[in-house]
Amino acid sequence: MKVLLINGSNKKNGCTFTALNEVAIVLNKENIETEIIQLGNTAIRDCIGCGFCRKNDGKCVFNDDIVNEVIEKAKNADGFVFGSPVYYAHPSGRLLSFLDRLFYAGSSAFAFKPGAAVVSARRAGTTASIDVITKHFTINKMPVISSNYWNMVHGNTPEEVMQDEEGLQIMRTLGENMAWILKCIEAGKKAGIERPVTETKIMTNFIR
Repeated sequence: MKVLLINGSNKKNGCTFTALNEVAIVLNKENIETEIIQLGNTAIRDCIGCGFCRKNDGKCVFNDDIVNEVIEKAKNADGFVFGSPVYYAHPSGRLLSFLDRLFYAGSSAFAFKPGAAVVSARRAGTTASIDVITKHFTINKMPVISSNYWNMVHGNTPEEVMQDEEGLQIMRTLGENMAWILKCIEAGKKAGIERPVTETKIMTNFIR
């Protein structure tokens, strides 16, 4: 089993990485492979709603950044953790542009696989940021992984995050819960339990 952890910060080894790494350590102890993917500090295009991905085998029309690469990796992954710093009480714009295109083009690679949102902040805006990221999971039939509190750490530097004992425990508990759910899903597959059969999507326009 494998979990992809996406670092939406432009800082490779900053506060968000510190939180994600704490989750990864626990997953590795549970014999679950992990890969932390760094989005980097270059611009990521917004989704323009062109719909080309529907005719392009689930690949985004823009191929000059990391989105299509992660969609391919997601096909062989079993779970996901998306991390972001908090900017003005919301996740990084880079991560949001990435998520919109990732889920619009590659939704089938994520459906029915567990996902978790992790955020880091100096002080506030964390719960709003978690809510924004988590909406991508709940629109795509993904089980949402929780911890023993909201999935956040606090600190202005990685060193300060390492002093947030409660935050680090939240990350470890998140890793344990993710591992447990993944093992339950694997056991269910071996027992012959199939995924739900998804109805054809009904689109209702309330403007008449």
